[in-house]
Amino acid sequence: MTAADQPTDALRRLRWRARRGLLENDILLARFLDRHGAALERPHAEALARLLELGDPELLELLLERRQPDAELDAPSVREVLAELRAGGAPATAQTDR
Repeated sequence: MTAADQPTDALRRLRWRARRGLLENDILLARFLDRHGAALERPHAEALARLLELGDPELLELLLERRQPDAELDAPSVREVLAELRAGGAPATAQTDR
């Protein structure tokens, strides 16, 4: 495997792990990876991997802002990924109205 293949393989693994049991999580994660997957920097890829370790209900609560990340997840890269995931496919005008 070449060095150039590794990011593609890592993205494939993330995309596979992003397949969830809850449709809401599936949609938000798929949109995020479609928009940012190819350009995902290592800290954000690692943050996403940490989020994917959560169960579906816990992840959904974070995505819907019903709770904040626990201490072990409370890192700038995790918060940035969560913000992008929460933005989902909303139009730019809807994002600025928050």
